[in-house]
Amino acid sequence: MQEREVVLTKRAVEARLVPAGTEIMIPSDTFVTITQSLGGSFTVAVNGNLARIEGHEADALGKTPLESSFETSADGTINENQIWEAIRNCYDPEIPVNVVDLGLIYDCQITNGGPNGNEVFIKMTLTAAGCGMGPVITEDVKRKVEHVPNVDKVEVELTFDPPWNSDMLTDEAKLELGMF
Repeated sequence: MQEREVVLTKRAVEARLVPAGTEIMIPSDTFVTITQSLGGSFTVAVNGNLARIEGHEADALGKTPLESSFETSADGTINENQIWEAIRNCYDPEIPVNVVDLGLIYDCQITNGGPNGNEVFIKMTLTAAGCGMGPVITEDVKRKVEHVPNVDKVEVELTFDPPWNSDMLTDEAKLELGMF
């Protein structure tokens, strides 16, 4: 993560207010402050609000989109390490820790050569049940896993059983968040 950076938008760009998840349009030539740039997406401060801008919109901030660099396996199966790497590039827009280290991923199952091809099933939760960014975070997980070579289908199930709590954080996440 970089220091905060003030930039002028190069074009109008779609964003989602944090934490509500409401879609907004940030006009061209608007000053925004990038407060978090992790996993290819951006959290910006604009007009007194926080908003998330997806990575494929990076050019609107004068940035380059994050490129996936996964190698295709010769046997046509899904590489589990690549799945976890993809998920580790997903972040809550308010917390500078990836969803794996936050303890939000409850299950990840890979089926190679199933009836629908190579499939990935992910069961996850959120830090708060009423989080308006929930659909954005789950879609981010799905989209990034879909970009792993040999993945034909991804299903992400959101659950609140058991409810998330801070005991689910990895030690690295606790250090990052100053919770030790």
